[in-house]
Amino acid sequence: MDASNYGTLYDSLLRTASKYGERTAYVVPPMANRAYHPEGWEATWDETLIAVEEKKKVYQRAGIGYGHRVAMLFEQRPEFFSHYYALNALGAGIVPINPDYRVDEIRYVVEHSEASLAVCVESRLGEMQSVAKIIGTGLPVVSFDQFPQALPEPVRPPLSGTPGADTEATLIYTSGTTGKPKGCILTNEYFHTFGACYLSLGGRLDFGEAQDRLYNPLPLHHANCLSISTPSMLLNGGCLIFPDRFHASTWWKDLVATRATAVQFQGIIPNILLKLPPCPEETQHQVRFALCAGVEPSQHEVFEKRFGFPVVEMWAMTETGRLISDNHEPRSIHTRAFGRPNDWVEARAVDEDDCDTLPNVPGELVIRHSEATPRKGFFSGYLKNEQATEEAWRNGWFHTGDAVVRDESGMFYFVDRKKNIIRRSGENIAAAEVEACLTSHEKVRQVAVLAAPDEVREEEVMACIIAKSSQDVTEPAARDALANELFDWCYERMAYFKAPGWLLFVDSLPTGTSAKVQKIHIFPAGDDPREQPGVIDLRKRKKQKQAVAH
Repeated sequence: MDASNYGTLYDSLLRTASKYGERTAYVVPPMANRAYHPEGWEATWDETLIAVEEKKKVYQRAGIGYGHRVAMLFEQRPEFFSHYYALNALGAGIVPINPDYRVDEIRYVVEHSEASLAVCVESRLGEMQSVAKIIGTGLPVVSFDQFPQALPEPVRPPLSGTPGADTEATLIYTSGTTGKPKGCILTNEYFHTFGACYLSLGGRLDFGEAQDRLYNPLPLHHANCLSISTPSMLLNGGCLIFPDRFHASTWWKDLVATRATAVQFQGIIPNILLKLPPCPEETQHQVRFALCAGVEPSQHEVFEKRFGFPVVEMWAMTETGRLISDNHEPRSIHTRAFGRPNDWVEARAVDEDDCDTLPNVPGELVIRHSEATPRKGFFSGYLKNEQATEEAWRNGWFHTGDAVVRDESGMFYFVDRKKNIIRRSGENIAAAEVEACLTSHEKVRQVAVLAAPDEVREEEVMACIIAKSSQDVTEPAARDALANELFDWCYERMAYFKAPGWLLFVDSLPTGTSAKVQKIHIFPAGDDPREQPGVIDLRKRKKQKQAVAH
């Protein structure tokens, strides 16, 4: 089980295409109102390889090669895979960009990653070209939809080297607790490790070689689909099915129509599906199991009984390259159990001194591959942030920041999320990033952003704000006006899901001896922050932005 022997993702594509070339590799379900492929789309492994070789020639002629990074804003278009594997074959990495990002966010990712080329869907070309102009490094920008046969040469030549297991394949930016996202360097070995781990766990996660059709509605610019689902199907010749996003109204019809045999999703989705009225397709599907992170224990058994397949709880992070899952019977579905260590990972729960906590006592989850090779198959580090990388790996274990408990049998149970991270509909939102945006507004003196519970989206962004002038918040009408002004301020500068869904003006914020805001003391224990006097509900304004053609 040494994923370093697999070489590159392109090498795996060659092996899979030679063995299962006529089998379906990728499927997009039909959707009438979608701007691209409304009738649906699919490609075999042979067809995928042909498309990859065509793109490879284009990139190679332009001088794109080893060590280059290509920023890609592709909005879940299936043609992404031809670019992905083509660049991988040349030793170049991709930098996938969240399509909900606005200009400032895109600029940070593109500039920080030192991308040599930006490939962008037609509707966002204007924004990307603006970013390139602001950066001022001569970054070439080309259309994803009208991809040219002749590309501009990159500003710098490629490095010398041969692509292999340790070559960077992708740079994914993940929200951290300190504001700006951190760039996770992910190698070919990392992706192969994630895929091979998933395929080998067994139990209720029972994959068949070249037989399964895995449906994942989560975006390809996130680690869940790109790091877990994609390499697992690449390695065993299965089929990855991915819509443009999760659609509750067509979920069961899609599963039946695409003949999905397995699904992968986040904990918010069972909650939504259980609220739908019964339909014939919910029992006509061929799904054998689902992999899910964070399913609500009170819904777990109800979901399995109604829809007829097990939902296997799991835990993973972008950085880890492997997952832990509660995949063997008897599963602890009435708890937040997520599994025991396996052949791919060692795990502990530790206190602040990195000493093991007693059974059933909360501690931080720390993990590694082994004592001899702790970082094997993990991310290679945070780009340009060695200090953060080494801090995460202190004492030879990767510190996840997640609070867990371990029982006497070695089972781990999830307790709480990372400090200062808000989990909304599968998106990780750094409170510090929202705070920085709000603080930059001229009418804000101080702000604390925290998670408010949400029955549908798991958590929602709540901002507690001290205004610079009390006159701005004295009257209800003035408070409402300022709240909407601050919402607009965030909405224009960040992805829509980061804007405050709840906003509360306060006279003061509790601080500790270090002058840091003590968020746990903002509201009395047990109080629902959404029910505080004067709280303003802005959730209806949080709508995904439509792309604007330039």
